[in-house]
Formats: sequence, C-alpha cells, structure tokens
Amino acid sequence: MSQELLNKMAQSIIDGDSDISADLAKEAVALGMDPLDAITNGYVIGINQVGDAFAAGDAFLPELVMAGEAMKAAVAILEPELIKKGAARKTLGKVVMATVEGDIHEIGKSLVSTMLGASGFTVVDMGVDNPSDKIIEKALEMDADIIGLSALLTTTMIRQKEVINKLDEKGLRKKIRVMVGGAPVTREWVQKIEADGYSEDAIGAVQIAKQLMGEE
Repeated sequence: MSQELLNKMAQSIIDGDSDISADLAKEAVALGMDPLDAITNGYVIGINQVGDAFAAGDAFLPELVMAGEAMKAAVAILEPELIKKGAARKTLGKVVMATVEGDIHEIGKSLVSTMLGASGFTVVDMGVDNPSDKIIEKALEMDADIIGLSALLTTTMIRQKEVINKLDEKGLRKKIRVMVGGAPVTREWVQKIEADGYSEDAIGAVQIAKQLMGEE
C-alpha cells in the first residue's frame, strides 16, 4: 500500500483539485490498489480535515464545496471498481439518502452515500433540498429499509423530525428506520425526535446502518 499515494489523495481533496484527485484515482486503479482503501485511507482523510477546519472556522463554504467536488471526481472513478469487487456481495439493505428541505449542504451526505454503497448497501442519493413527502415517496418506491437525513442548519434540522412524524402517521415507522446527521445534530436531538440512529461521520454511519439491519 503506497502511503505516498494515499497522502497525495488526501492532499488533492484539501486543495479541492478535482483533476488531480481523479488522476490519482486512475493511478490507484492501474496499480490494483483496493478502491475501498483508497477512499478510506486516502480521500476520506482529506475530506475529514477540510470538514474539521470548516467546523473550527478555519475553512469556508467554497473550500468545502471544492473538496466535495474533488471527492466526487475520485469516487466516480473508484465506484465502478468497488462494484466490480462487490458484484458477488448481497446487498445489506436499501437506503434513501437526502438533505432535507431548505438545506443545500451535500458533502457529508454524499460521503455517507459513497461509504454505504462501498460497504454493500444499495443507495439512492436524492441530493439536496428535498421535501419530506418526496423523501418518503422515494423510500416507498424503492422499498427502502433506511432513510438517511442530513441537515447542516439548526433551521432545517426540524425537517428531520417532520419526516419521522409523517412516517408515524402512515404507520411506516416499524418498516423504515431513520438515520440522521449533520453538524447541528446532537444525541439529545436524536432522542427527542426518536430517530433510530446517528453518527458524526461517514464511517460511523456505516456501522449504524449495519446495526439497524442486524448485521453487526
């Protein structure tokens, strides 16, 4: 495992350089590097650093967005390799991922979607600014086991509660589990809205999803 290559991968995300992150992903594929290793020990290290810097006020939204784009560029190349490797794996469960209505934050959610997909889940990522009804409709359409809701603003995190309430009204809370995440989300909030799972990072989110599916 080339540590130097992994370091470059992390740096390409910190620099928000999509061209370099994509080139390094191609290099990893050519070298036969495990794509999950490249993502977890390379690119994710970079995105976590940018995320931490953003949380601490040392990085700003444009940098976060550029880091996310660079991550997407790398994953677009590595994902087909993951699928090739995982072709024989059974799906652990079906997950609908969405950023809630009024919120256009995407990086954390995209990362969780990627990691869930890499870990054997079937994932549909609905993107940003999704009304609650639309999220539930999509979950029913794909017979989802889990809905993952991301919110980065204290003003939009109430939408996570709205989705749970609507699932309750429809009698779907036993069938569909709800995971929540995002910077303002706390354990207290999770308990208050009676969500089924919460994680501060993408790696933890995979563990939670596995637990919800009885895999851990």
